[in-house]
Amino acid sequence: MAFWIIQMTVMVLSVFVSSTQGKRDELLYCSACMAIADELNYSISQVDPKKTINISGFRLNADGSTTDRKVPLARSETYLSELLDDVCNSMSDYALHVDPDTQHKQYMRFAPRGSGATGDFPDFKNFHFDGPEIQNALKFACESIVEELEDEIISLFSQDIEHVHKELCNRVSDYCKENSHTNEEL
Repeated sequence: MAFWIIQMTVMVLSVFVSSTQGKRDELLYCSACMAIADELNYSISQVDPKKTINISGFRLNADGSTTDRKVPLARSETYLSELLDDVCNSMSDYALHVDPDTQHKQYMRFAPRGSGATGDFPDFKNFHFDGPEIQNALKFACESIVEELEDEIISLFSQDIEHVHKELCNRVSDYCKENSHTNEEL
């Protein structure tokens, strides 16, 4: 009888443990997704729009020539892949921000960009800096999202979709719920 009770206890505990391991922190993953969109948008905006890259097909035309097509460098799959490789390194520039009016929590960028003016500093009194473990968790969430959705991210950013952060984080990934407050400025 005691053996049966032990088996049932182990089985119930294993079901409980496995069901709790699969849950992701919604705030963390939504904020990481929004941060990815923000960082990529910023990086794309820094590229000269006149720069293009040749995309040549590997198929030969009937006359033996190949078809070359030029696309903007900032929206090319090659450039976007390079950006995705480094996008999660900027997660150390984010911290938990609590809106003083709505008490809405979201990880937001607190550090100015490299070329930013001194007026770009945010009001730090609404940020909570909880140490490197939070930045590590945010970076891990970012890396997980990039690994899981790399093709979708590249596809969205290559199309130059308006409000790409909503498309990526609400519709494609569902990390941010439609009815939740999403900050368009990030």
